[in-house]
Amino acid sequence: MSEAVITVRDNGPLRVTGPVVLEDAEGNRFETKEQFFLCRCGMSKNKPFCDGSHKQGFESAPRAR
Repeated sequence: MSEAVITVRDNGPLRVTGPVVLEDAEGNRFETKEQFFLCRCGMSKNKPFCDGSHKQGFESAPRAR
């Protein structure tokens, strides 16, 4: 079994790869694939998933310390 990895992409979404269960606040599970992208900009019309809206000017490039 491979491990799950979440990558923070510069000026973009969170890239999620590997076996992950994604649930909402009520415990309902979202259907996901082996790789998917989560919105970080707050502008997606398909939350919690990214729809590319960050390309409209979202800027964030955090680094691990």
